[in-house]
Amino acid sequence: MHLQLTNPLVVLDLETTGIDLINDRILEIAFIKLMPNGQRSTFHKRVNPEIPIPLESSLIHGLYAEDLKDQPTFKQLAKELLVFLKGSDLAGFNLIRFDVPILVESFLRAELDFKIDNRKMIDVQRLFHLMEKRTLKAAYQFYCQKELKGAHNALVDSEATIEILLEQIKRYENQNVTDPLGNIMGTIQNDVKTLHNLTNSNRIDLAGRIIYNTERLPVFNFGKHKGKIVTEVLKLEPSYYNWILQGDFSLDTKRRLTQIKMGTLV
Repeated sequence: MHLQLTNPLVVLDLETTGIDLINDRILEIAFIKLMPNGQRSTFHKRVNPEIPIPLESSLIHGLYAEDLKDQPTFKQLAKELLVFLKGSDLAGFNLIRFDVPILVESFLRAELDFKIDNRKMIDVQRLFHLMEKRTLKAAYQFYCQKELKGAHNALVDSEATIEILLEQIKRYENQNVTDPLGNIMGTIQNDVKTLHNLTNSNRIDLAGRIIYNTERLPVFNFGKHKGKIVTEVLKLEPSYYNWILQGDFSLDTKRRLTQIKMGTLV
């Protein structure tokens, strides 16, 4: 099957230092251009980000500073990229929320304007979510093969959730769970502790402002100290603690930060 194209379509993916559209940088670019006549061409480059790469990001995409130190910067590649993208529509997975915004930001830093106003864009992730619903009702249909009647009644939803959980355990028990790099995170077991460890993120506070890094140390997950160990930041900049306590942060975030500061976080 071939896509019916009027313009060239560039299917793209970017690997980056993180997901902050303003402060993070591109590490790897992969563009595949599909032509209306069926031909295709590829642009694939690794990029020197000119900033440190957080370890937690490197563990996801496998790119480290040593790998990229001799690679061109985005600014050095920018004009060549614009030529490759000229007259093309765009497609990608989570394209609209991430790849295109960080790409536009990168071009602007390179003092070039990557115009998207007249380009058609296909977000494959959005299409996936539109067609394969991620609601409780859809999960009930998928796992239990039954229609959920009375959805959004709290008791009905809770009963359905029990049925879904039991079916998930039945379907996946003893199967390995892997991360995006294929590393085994654990195995599905009919055990609450195991399921807790698999389904809970590395968040320390519920808002995700403070998380565990790969060494299980609390680090800030926002702002100017993102990725830095909390205790080290508070030692070097004690006023940061008061700024958070007096700022527009959740009470849970403030409580967790205080626990870390006092050494009482369990």
